Amino acid sequence: MCESCDSMLEWRTGRLDFSCGCLVMGVLNVTPDSFSDGGQFLDRDRAIEHGLRMAGEGAAVIDVGGESTRPGSRPVCAGEQIARVAPAIRGLSEKIDAPISVDTSDFEVARAALDAGAGMINDITALSDPRMGKLAAECGVPVVLMHMRGVPATMQAEPQYGDVVQEVLEFLLARAGRAEQFGIPKERIFIDPGIGFGKTLEHNLLLLRHIDRFVGTGYRVLAGTSRKSFIGSLTGRERAGDRIFGTAATVALCAAAGVSVVRVHDVAAMVDVVKVAGAVSRCG
Repeated sequence: MCESCDSMLEWRTGRLDFSCGCLVMGVLNVTPDSFSDGGQFLDRDRAIEHGLRMAGEGAAVIDVGGESTRPGSRPVCAGEQIARVAPAIRGLSEKIDAPISVDTSDFEVARAALDAGAGMINDITALSDPRMGKLAAECGVPVVLMHMRGVPATMQAEPQYGDVVQEVLEFLLARAGRAEQFGIPKERIFIDPGIGFGKTLEHNLLLLRHIDRFVGTGYRVLAGTSRKSFIGSLTGRERAGDRIFGTAATVALCAAAGVSVVRVHDVAAMVDVVKVAGAVSRCG
């Protein structure tokens, strides 16, 4: 965890306790086409059941998304996203204490999700729409600002950087500063290097190797590596669901480096990973 961040983050609709180190965010995709679990939780009751399961397994945040952002995916209109996420968020918010995050870059979707009970915004475009920044400031909720080169439909078409770590870091610091200008306090801003979003295998590895540089900015860091294709490239595991051990390695590295939140599909296993990595980091 960054030295300048307090161990407790509290806001009107939620709280996160970082006193024991890295926390786990559980992924809940209510989409037909997400790369790992597309179609599994489109049904409202199944989505709520899965969210409850992840909360019971130790997820500190449940991240609900209604639009796939896998490489090659196409945009989904706001109305369809809202129809997918709002019922799940409303049902979950009535049953769990853990804050619910909405994974969207659409202002209308974010506003509807907050009205339904979400308490956090996870924006892969890092508040490219200024209305998102104003909404987060007015509602007093934390935001996740992610780096992405291009858009999901084309982001993996030969992405190039001079110095990927420096360029991603500079982008995120600029967007974090912009978020503060909207009135979002620094302690409610998370930066995410966007592993797999417009990056090659080497880019992803370099960002993980130097994740401590992001932690050193003083902003809380969120990392999402779970089941991603670069892990499949390294391990030969073609099925996303078979990449749990590769994911665990990345989660352990992130937790040991001081990352505040890891976004994962396999909550129970990754909660164990961050507990052990955190204990080792704190020892002595």
